[in-house]
Amino acid sequence: MRNVGFTLLLSLALFPAPATAQIQDDRTAIREVIFDYVDGWWTGDVGRMEGRLHPDLVKRIVFEHEATGRSMLNTMSKNDMVEHTRAGGGSADPEQKGDVEVSIVDISGGIASATATSARYVDYLHLAKWNGRWVIVNVLWGMR
Repeated sequence: MRNVGFTLLLSLALFPAPATAQIQDDRTAIREVIFDYVDGWWTGDVGRMEGRLHPDLVKRIVFEHEATGRSMLNTMSKNDMVEHTRAGGGSADPEQKGDVEVSIVDISGGIASATATSARYVDYLHLAKWNGRWVIVNVLWGMR
């Protein structure tokens, strides 16, 4: 019985590739989704933006109301993001983009959390594997 246990442990230690390969594939796919979202915004490319957002996307920012000084919450949908991108997105002010850094915080099964930062924005993103592909489901963002 010990030999069977030892052989099993040795096999797991020497051949972990399928799980590791899947995680690497997911990391690559998630980064691609996030860069399409970010670069789609900065170039006004609706195709890159639209295909990466879940149909029920919710994107929010907390801001201070000028007159009252109270915190407010602005919410955008996928349609809002697509229309803002179609109107040019960040393409009128591309120098505000700067370098973009993407960090995948966690992947667990079919869900993931990541951040994307540019010179102007920080986005906290939640992604899900939806019908076999990664899409952005939620974004909480702010100005830098």
